[in-house]
Amino acid sequence: MKAIRLDSYNRAPVIGDIATPDIGPDDVLVRVSAAALNPLDIKLQSGVLHEYFPLEFGYTAGTDLSGTIEEVGANVTNWRRGDKVIARLDPVAGGAFAEFACVPAHYLVKVPDGMAFELAAGIPTAAGTAWQALFEMGNLDVGQTVLIHAGAGGVGSFAIQFARAAGARVIATASGDGIDIVRILGADQVIDYRHTDFAETLADIDLVIDTIGGETQQKSFGVLRRGGKLLSLVAPPDEVLANAHNIDAQFVFHMSDTDRLARVVSALHENNVRILIDQTVPFDAFAQAFARQSSGRARGKIIVTMA
Repeated sequence: MKAIRLDSYNRAPVIGDIATPDIGPDDVLVRVSAAALNPLDIKLQSGVLHEYFPLEFGYTAGTDLSGTIEEVGANVTNWRRGDKVIARLDPVAGGAFAEFACVPAHYLVKVPDGMAFELAAGIPTAAGTAWQALFEMGNLDVGQTVLIHAGAGGVGSFAIQFARAAGARVIATASGDGIDIVRILGADQVIDYRHTDFAETLADIDLVIDTIGGETQQKSFGVLRRGGKLLSLVAPPDEVLANAHNIDAQFVFHMSDTDRLARVVSALHENNVRILIDQTVPFDAFAQAFARQSSGRARGKIIVTMA
């Protein structure tokens, strides 16, 4: 089968021919229809996360996939050949950017009726991370105010919609065409960060979702109320600044969690959450998709189709 392979850190992914994976008794073989890129894929390729996610080369890239079950292991009783599924694979194992993937059965969630594979593949990491940050760690409640940085990105686009559905007031930062996107997604207030310093206009925020880090993260401490929360997706927050502002600051370390993914998929359906797609490209154009993800300018998810 064809797969996207990494031969070492900091080298461009390449399309290669490898054996179709064997499955164990607790696994299923999924014929992959679509897989989604994430910022994590860029970090894995660069090697900056090797202490957390050590890769063995050649490594088949990708964590987020959707497709159809081709074969089930001997111990698998709740899934059948032909079932349409979504999964998030262990980042160290990888395997999503391939024609077939070996997936532990306990990672699987059913694709909602009528949902295209391309949309389903865009859910696991981005929507799961947004959910974990807002509700499992941020404890966002009705009437609270949340600031979401980079609202037109993969995580940000889901976070805006989940927060609105929960009855929170949503402020998002964006630029360019992202400004109209986050308004359409439901942000109550949009700040064009290229022309307005959010730190000079906001105060008493209950929760900040930081998807950028650096100076943006440092400035975010100043807009939170005392006792507020800052959750960073990119780097552990500065403990000194957190203590100085009396802020609960934490790093969101997203791990595969099937129960969470099932809740997220259900919430998407119940609240008519839009899955924002930046672009969909065929497997042979993976290099184009990878470059787009690396640029940091994607508006929502980048999807690679296997057909």
